[in-house]
Amino acid sequence: MDRRSEPNRSAIYATTLVAFLAIAGIAVVDPILPAIGDAIGVTAWQVELLFTAYIAVMAVGMIPATLASGRFGFKPVLITGVSVVGVAAILASFSDTIVQLSVLRGVWGLGNAMFFATAMVVLVNLAVDREWVVGLFETALGLGFAVGPLIGGLLGEVSWRLPFFVCGVFMVLALGVASRKLREPANRQPPVRVGQIFATFRRPAFIALCAVTAAYNFVFFVVLGYTPLFLKLDIIPLGLAFTGWGLGLAAGILVIGHRLAHRIGAVQTVGVAIAGLLVCMVLFATSTSTTESLVVLVLAGLCMGMANANLTDLALGLGSSDRRVATGAFNLVRWGAAAPAPIISGKLAEHSLSLPFWVGFGVLAVGVLVYLAFAHVMAAGYGERVLWSRWNRAAAGAEHAAEEPVGEAY
Repeated sequence: MDRRSEPNRSAIYATTLVAFLAIAGIAVVDPILPAIGDAIGVTAWQVELLFTAYIAVMAVGMIPATLASGRFGFKPVLITGVSVVGVAAILASFSDTIVQLSVLRGVWGLGNAMFFATAMVVLVNLAVDREWVVGLFETALGLGFAVGPLIGGLLGEVSWRLPFFVCGVFMVLALGVASRKLREPANRQPPVRVGQIFATFRRPAFIALCAVTAAYNFVFFVVLGYTPLFLKLDIIPLGLAFTGWGLGLAAGILVIGHRLAHRIGAVQTVGVAIAGLLVCMVLFATSTSTTESLVVLVLAGLCMGMANANLTDLALGLGSSDRRVATGAFNLVRWGAAAPAPIISGKLAEHSLSLPFWVGFGVLAVGVLVYLAFAHVMAAGYGERVLWSRWNRAAAGAEHAAEEPVGEAY
């Protein structure tokens, strides 16, 4: 499709830029986690509170953010979210205790909930080509995850406080872009009710997708939250390591994820991605060298990118026809399942450095079993088929033919 036929390109690119800056702000924390722990004298699980507080508040905040967008409009909620993130990030740079940092990260998460509850819906409603705009959004997230750690590593070498402050500056820039360029979709939609969000979970295909996504996102934040402590690298090498992970994520989204979905379907592409990530968990747990762990980190990023490239689109296709409701319900599960992962990993690491990866393997293995059992339901709801459902139909057809009486030969 010719992108010149998109009448709202300026607003779409502006929203995507804000998404990039928001994700870069999340990922900027990765390489400075060990430095924060050393500077303020806390244990691994306490450092992981920075992730858990952020994700937990973000998950819970998805519902009020979705309701607010229906009442006040997308742009005011999105701009408020960006402003909250900017203030929280700047204040975090002046914090002295893990409690102060965790509270401010929670406020940060609330701001990001306002953003993520609205950004995708704004993009989809402004665009003519939904697949293009979802891919653009997910690519921005992948690049944000790639650039954020690099910035965090370089600035964190000076002081662990500096990345937080610079993230706040990023969000001020994002606020300027958002206030000038963003626009409300032309068709004003009625307010969203809480019951509409929870009614989405009555759809079997959507429930199956959420179960798989919950397991996947738990593992996503085992990798993102715990691996910085597991690698035991200095700040700049750690920043470069997660830049490699982010580039793998971006490549999985931009180069592989959508192309593979065109060949084998979005549902089967997600299956390939989570199977690959399951293998990565074993490789992490059994790794015997830093080099091996770094290679697995990039491979994990690639698998995660393939999953991310299709999960959002599947949620929009299998959830409520009201995209605000589908996005709110899906993000509630997506981030809610991720919230315990960092702090659980930190506690498990006190017993064994590889234990968080084995637990991640177990959680994702459950997700894989759910996927195998219900992939055909998701595929049917999305207008696709999975290979083994064809095998099942062929086997059933052969069995039925075998049971039919054979006519006598003359």
